[in-house]
Amino acid sequence: MLNNNYSDMNLSEESDSNQKLETILVIDDSPTNLEILHDVLGSAGYEVLVEMDGISGIEQVESNPPDLILLDVMMPKIDGFETCRRLQANPSTKDIPIIFITALTEAEEKVKGLQLGAVDYITKPFEQNEVLARINLHLKLRKLNLELDKQKQELEIRVKERTLELSQALEDLKQTQLQLVQTEKISSLGQLVAGVAHEVNNPIGFISTNLYYANQYIEDVLKLVQLFQKNCSNPGIEVEEQIEEMDLKHIEKDLPKLMSSMKLGTDTIKGIMQSLRNFSRTDGENKKFVDIHEGIEATLMILQHRLKAYPKRPAIQVVKDYSILPKVKCYPGQLNQVFMNLLANAIDVLEESLMDSQDYNSGNNHMIKNPQIRIKTSIDKHQVTVKIADNGKGMSESIRSEIFQAFFTTKPEGKGTGLGLSISYQIITENHDGNLECISSPGKGTEFLIQIPL
Repeated sequence: MLNNNYSDMNLSEESDSNQKLETILVIDDSPTNLEILHDVLGSAGYEVLVEMDGISGIEQVESNPPDLILLDVMMPKIDGFETCRRLQANPSTKDIPIIFITALTEAEEKVKGLQLGAVDYITKPFEQNEVLARINLHLKLRKLNLELDKQKQELEIRVKERTLELSQALEDLKQTQLQLVQTEKISSLGQLVAGVAHEVNNPIGFISTNLYYANQYIEDVLKLVQLFQKNCSNPGIEVEEQIEEMDLKHIEKDLPKLMSSMKLGTDTIKGIMQSLRNFSRTDGENKKFVDIHEGIEATLMILQHRLKAYPKRPAIQVVKDYSILPKVKCYPGQLNQVFMNLLANAIDVLEESLMDSQDYNSGNNHMIKNPQIRIKTSIDKHQVTVKIADNGKGMSESIRSEIFQAFFTTKPEGKGTGLGLSISYQIITENHDGNLECISSPGKGTEFLIQIPL
């Protein structure tokens, strides 16, 4: 068949030039027209493919897309209009320019073709120079369109890359600002605590020292009183009345207990001051080797008032399961900040869970009968692990996946900033090369897993 002969001839042609020839597909059921167009276009330096019906032409376009299509209007099987419509409906072929070949001169037919997506018309009989001029024009337009599309895609890629860079820079700036704010807060707290501890330690030290001597003096005085009572059987009515009035026996028993309580009180205040200093340690440029348990205990001491029972809720029990840990190289002030955020959040969650029932005093509080925070530490060859868990109401997966994002919070407006967990995540993952993970599901509480490499 003529169609196959022309196809074989065209597919076997090779260009002497290394540059790829522009390919034109001619779809026409007239062998004469195919031969004329093949010779004209081939002589002009184009690679020519031919098909004799619309269906074969569509298959050829899909398998070997040309740069331009010359399409006869009147053909068997499907006409040129339908062929054009199908090619325009296919996203992979719709941008290939189509020039109709027709002997029809009616304006309506030309308008129909242009409305279907054709770019031009060539009227039979052909005028060689006109055919080449129109083809050359539309091939140049196609090149320009392809170049514009390429530049548009490159521009879109650059815009996306630049937008991503700016977004990342903005996020980094936010994180830096947050860290600076928190660092300044911790630094200010450390200075305040150091000043308070200094002012408190002086009088407490004075009291503690004098209590030691006061206790010795009181013991001596009590011994003297006992000797007096033993050796003076008749002290006189006035003395006996005074002894009875002041209840000397009770004083002898209670005074040592009173001194012991005062000693315990001063020791407790000293412990609180030491815990405050431990909690608000100032981090230098280098990490320090510290006992993580000291930081946890200092944080619990500061939060002690929130763990006690209130009229509307029971006390929150803290269950500790500490392993024997070596001193860990870290930024202790930052690590204490993480403990504070996680423990304070656990208390908030338990209080919220208890308030949801709103009937604790009636004895019908079924949500949490025993609010509890569990703290467990462990160690392996590579890292130290701290687990802080509560038996609150837990959270859904959608919330759990967002909790480490900056400014994300489920607390009412004015109560939470959404920064605590975000900064905690940054402190553990970036500053300590560790891992901070949240494990939670509705009704099963929440557990935070801190892992710090040794």
